[in-house]
Amino acid sequence: MPKLAKPLTETQVKNAKTTGKPIKLSDGGGLFLLVNPDGTKYWRMAYRFGGKQKLLAFGKYGKNDVSLAEARAKRDEARKLLADDIDPAQAKRIEKITKATNNANTFEAIARAWHTNKAATWQERTASNVLHRLEKDVFPLIGNMPITDIKPPIMLDLLRQIEKRGAVDMAKRQAQVCGQIFRFAIAEGKSELDPVPSLRGALKATAKGHHAAITPDELPAFIRAFEQIEGRMYVPTKVMFRLMMLTFVRTSELTTTEWKEIDLENEQWIIPWQRMKMGKKKLNPRKVDHHVFLPRQGWELLRELHVITGNNKYLFPNLRDHEQPATNFGILAAVKRMGYKGKMTGHGFRSLAMGVIKERLGYRHEVVDRQLAHASGDTYGEAYDRAQFLDERKIMMQQYADYLETVASSKVIAGKFGKIK
Repeated sequence: MPKLAKPLTETQVKNAKTTGKPIKLSDGGGLFLLVNPDGTKYWRMAYRFGGKQKLLAFGKYGKNDVSLAEARAKRDEARKLLADDIDPAQAKRIEKITKATNNANTFEAIARAWHTNKAATWQERTASNVLHRLEKDVFPLIGNMPITDIKPPIMLDLLRQIEKRGAVDMAKRQAQVCGQIFRFAIAEGKSELDPVPSLRGALKATAKGHHAAITPDELPAFIRAFEQIEGRMYVPTKVMFRLMMLTFVRTSELTTTEWKEIDLENEQWIIPWQRMKMGKKKLNPRKVDHHVFLPRQGWELLRELHVITGNNKYLFPNLRDHEQPATNFGILAAVKRMGYKGKMTGHGFRSLAMGVIKERLGYRHEVVDRQLAHASGDTYGEAYDRAQFLDERKIMMQQYADYLETVASSKVIAGKFGKIK
């Protein structure tokens, strides 16, 4: 009968040393401590399986490594597998492969692969924002989970956590983003289920609508409210506000306009396509410079502004750093002081102009749409835009400015008028 090994003590394991060749200190049940001449110590287990002598590694002994108790627990687990006729070494390899596969197929790993794939088609700011929101709202809750384990109840709980802080719209957007990630995983063969469609109706409803904008009928009162505060505004802010009224440019396109884009002598303002919303697309950008077509009143405003900011890079330089453009804060502050907060936005000026020019001046939608710098949607439309609409848009913009002047002087009665001849 073989001699049973006497179990090791913590003191023996801690103080074990060798000066010549490696030594083995047995703990019983096949477990032993391998002590190397350099002082390193490793837990090993000797066993037989399938008629062959085999060895199982349990890790290194040390303060932050595998303790005596932990090594014994690993030995006991291995002996249970042997009792079920399972090779513990093979089981360990399978577990390692499974863990590596699961790590590669976690929601976060796949989401980052999806983001890398999509980022090539996004603006840098968009790519950064999408990843930031995932890192803040999603990864902490389900990032480490295998994507195949994420079922509808788990997704619903995640999105409701976002809703609880009052971010209902963000919960909707994150559901859309996660849906794209699940579909990416399905296409990559790493998942078979997109749980997001199953949540339809389970999330809080959000109010649908467009950017706040007044109607053409509300225009006279809006202009009167502006005139009451205009005298207390800085000239650049006043000019910015009035140009928003007179033009169809987006607020970001106006605030970042440089004086080099303005030809005061020949009265031309052309925004390079690279600065336009459709021109900033990474895939198939719309390479069409945008003609703003300022009316007479607009050129008067720019000449007034040039006296003040003409030596700067931008029409509207930042007050703290003149090398940077201003923001649209001045416009939003003016709207608030006028009592129109929540009723009008910077984007709302575009909606207002669209309504006035179509309803009051009788212009066709496609002409106004080109002045809004919207893509036509077809190749022939783009060509027609360049060849035919320019002169018509120039006349239209002057008529719109004249209409605003007439409204301001209270000489217009609200109603539908035909196109001015």
